[in-house]
Amino acid sequence: MSNLFGAPTIDLQNIKSFISNAPEIVVWAAPILFLFVLIEWIYSTLHNKKIYNKKETFASICVGIGNIFISFLLKFSIFYSIILVYNMLPWRLYLNWWTLIPCYITLDFCSYWAHRISHHQRFWWATHVVHHSGENYNLTTSFRLSWVQHIKIIFFLPVALCGFHPIIFFVANQIAILFQFWVHTEYIKKLPRFVEYIFATPSNHRVHHGSQDKFINKNFGATFILWDRMFRTYQPEDEKVVYGLTHKLDKPGNPFYINFHEFIDIWKDVRRADGIRKKMFYMFGDPIDVAKDKVRTEDESKRAKKPGIPRKKSALNQVVSATESYFG
Repeated sequence: MSNLFGAPTIDLQNIKSFISNAPEIVVWAAPILFLFVLIEWIYSTLHNKKIYNKKETFASICVGIGNIFISFLLKFSIFYSIILVYNMLPWRLYLNWWTLIPCYITLDFCSYWAHRISHHQRFWWATHVVHHSGENYNLTTSFRLSWVQHIKIIFFLPVALCGFHPIIFFVANQIAILFQFWVHTEYIKKLPRFVEYIFATPSNHRVHHGSQDKFINKNFGATFILWDRMFRTYQPEDEKVVYGLTHKLDKPGNPFYINFHEFIDIWKDVRRADGIRKKMFYMFGDPIDVAKDKVRTEDESKRAKKPGIPRKKSALNQVVSATESYFG
């Protein structure tokens, strides 16, 4: 066990050098990713398959570039935080590459729950809705990651608390990001049954992006679909998927609107809501329940304003009206 735990702390005085030497797998892979996007776009164009929309694709690329820029700015602070946690633990693991396997599995398990919560609490949904906003499903969909998604690092604290070396944590996270790229395509159909049973394949992930009732809030697994099978959120791809949100975006080509429209809606709803309980509901309630409540409230408001339907007066109002008519 001494060869496993008890690794020395990381010297914070040399943290800049430490971080700069961390392998940038996503950066190295970026040219290859864009090459595959180009190949998919050319192939779909030649075969007259309209899975690429110019405005939507441009927005996806802009969102992706913005996310890369923000990730670059936050890299030091996030890495520093992970190192602080690592240094405080008495069960620090050494930098052994085989620990990448348990680290990756733990990371994916946390990712499942972070993803699931992001669909069931409106505040966290606002940090994720950008990924579901596209009405076409292609490799650039993987670029649609929220500019504020980094606050979800709180969900991955258990990974850091396991004592994995920060470099291992960093590499595992990058591999997970790269895995998410290839599943965003319609050109890979269903794979062999055992692969579909274990992994979040393109078929399984297409379901997750579906706007049909049966597909909503299903298949949250990032790499392993086993979590969905274990926690009963699995749904096979048994019909053609209709992609996108259940409502149209007002400005689908604006990357700023795509990123922040749900936060704006939350702000407006909270301002209009009466009482702290209602305000909290509009902030943290299930997005489906919030949508139903807003429709119900809007319908009630329309009925109240509809002409030709007199409102029933209260007993007090009836007395006041009678008094006014008597005394003129």
